[in-house]
Amino acid sequence: MKRNVYLHMLSVEDALRRVQAALDRDAIIGTETVPSPEALGRVLAEPVFARFSSPTFHGAAMDGYAVRAADTFTARPGAPVRLVKGESAFAVNTGNPLPPGTDAVLMIEHVVQDTGDALETETAVFPMQHVRRIGEDIVATELLLPRGRHLCAADVAAMLTAGIWEVTVWQRPRLCFIPTGDEVLDFRARPAPAAGQVIESNSQLVAGLLRPLGIEVTVTPPVPDTPDALAEAVGRALQEFHAVAIGAGSSAGAKDYSRMVMERLGEVLVHGMNIMPGKPTLLGVAGGRLLIGVPGYPVSAAVCVEEAVVPLLCWLGHMPQPERPEVEVELARATPSKLGTNEYLRLAIGRVGERLVGMPLGRGAGLISTMVRAQGVTIIPAESEGIEAGAVVRARLLGPRAELDRTVIIVGSHDNLLDLLADELMGQEEPLRVASSHVGSMGGITALRDGRTLLAGMHLFDPESGDFNFPFLAKYLPQVAVTCVNLAIRQQGLMVAKGNPLKIAGVADLARPDVRFVNRQRGAGTRILLDHALRQAGIAPAQVRGYEHEEFTHMAVAANVRTGAADCGLGILAAARALDLDFIPLARERYDLVFREDAADARIERILAVLQRPDFHKRIQALGGYETTLTGQVMRPGMGLGAS
Repeated sequence: MKRNVYLHMLSVEDALRRVQAALDRDAIIGTETVPSPEALGRVLAEPVFARFSSPTFHGAAMDGYAVRAADTFTARPGAPVRLVKGESAFAVNTGNPLPPGTDAVLMIEHVVQDTGDALETETAVFPMQHVRRIGEDIVATELLLPRGRHLCAADVAAMLTAGIWEVTVWQRPRLCFIPTGDEVLDFRARPAPAAGQVIESNSQLVAGLLRPLGIEVTVTPPVPDTPDALAEAVGRALQEFHAVAIGAGSSAGAKDYSRMVMERLGEVLVHGMNIMPGKPTLLGVAGGRLLIGVPGYPVSAAVCVEEAVVPLLCWLGHMPQPERPEVEVELARATPSKLGTNEYLRLAIGRVGERLVGMPLGRGAGLISTMVRAQGVTIIPAESEGIEAGAVVRARLLGPRAELDRTVIIVGSHDNLLDLLADELMGQEEPLRVASSHVGSMGGITALRDGRTLLAGMHLFDPESGDFNFPFLAKYLPQVAVTCVNLAIRQQGLMVAKGNPLKIAGVADLARPDVRFVNRQRGAGTRILLDHALRQAGIAPAQVRGYEHEEFTHMAVAANVRTGAADCGLGILAAARALDLDFIPLARERYDLVFREDAADARIERILAVLQRPDFHKRIQALGGYETTLTGQVMRPGMGLGAS
């Protein structure tokens, strides 16, 4: 009998590439729609957009009294402020909605005297203190999860919170394991082996390694050592399963028929990988499906599964590979903490240059989205008051280590197009994940200066030159070589309720006492645009009711207007359309992505390639309020809104 001799070993990487090149995974693995509660561990085939905001109202974050913050401003030790219950103070528990006319919560601990019908406090509170804001966690219509997301428990909870009842996912990979050998006994019969016999157990080893990953494994009874019997069993399995694994028979013995059967039914692509144990691994294709020859020795079988089977099946199912290492991460910004408690701080982590940078995520107990976005967790020790920006910490990863190199950190101004970009990048053959922090355009410049972001989003307008971004880059990053690439030209304007009930026509109406405004945070390009428009109109910020009411994204501003928390806010047309608001145009502006040239890498090249694709331009245009005449182009000083 001819023996199988394998002399040409392949590296694991080359073996996997060879098999992947021979398989059409979209023809093997289809999609299906499942109820959201049953989607745990599945992989999204389509992006998920929130239907509902969370929370849907301004709610108390502490037990105490809902008040109007301005009524407490004069309170100080020795000079208490008296508040009348039911008129200027309303008892609330954590989670209760704020009564109309109130904008803060006075903690019960800060009541120094309670007379029954009134109370006194020596503590002033500021607007929105101890309040969970509308849309603080999730805002309706925003991208909740991109396609390619491997759904965890937090994702399922977030989807239900956002009103997502079912989702489209990739099918779970289904593998059939076929044990072989005349000497192999079926463990299900609880046999007592005689000399020369073994109880079959590799099937359970393989199944135990794969099932926790969400891979469905079916095991057949052992098949005798005859080529015809094995070929019949494998042929049947190929009709039902995405992959078929033959247990044992892949080595060089006289009765090792796996290669013979694989060549009869299809093609052998790999026989022998440059690993020990696990060298006899067989990989091939038949009928468009994956064929695997798993070595018979248990340790070899385990190495084969870990190094070849897991990567291939995860690739087929669009699933991430399991990995939970610890890494050293440089913290992107300072994070204070209370003494006496070990704090678990969730981080979005990505590579910037040669360093791993961790962006601290929201720390509120009700912020499900932080678990959705987190890639790692670091612990702030109980004896520490916090961690300074730039400090190096140890972080335990919540996903594969390789995901960090595929993560793109974007710090700066918010725009809905970042969601589209995130979805496009996750939909690629080798996905890139976007981790964004919305701290305003000036915050993006600071992150670039410190080398703590790969990209910065900005739309800073300089009235003196009529140009965007470059005057600010020249002022704050004079010694740093950067490249500025346009994402889109967008419309900024006033977002108002449907039908514009207050008949707001422009910036001049912001000075009206009946108009409640919602602003963006300091350093945001939108805030800078507003201040410029107010100066041109001769309006002082103090004349704008709600000027001090700040939000960090366009969608959060739109949500305030949509829910009646404000009458008007400055933002982009896409956000107004997303929440069905009316829009009063004020300005066209250029939103650019900026990166340091000394930090540019292959991820930047892939992003630039996406920005230049016509189909991506169409997706941008479909949102409304955007122009793509400059999208993907490298900008130069003085170009303004068009080529010079």
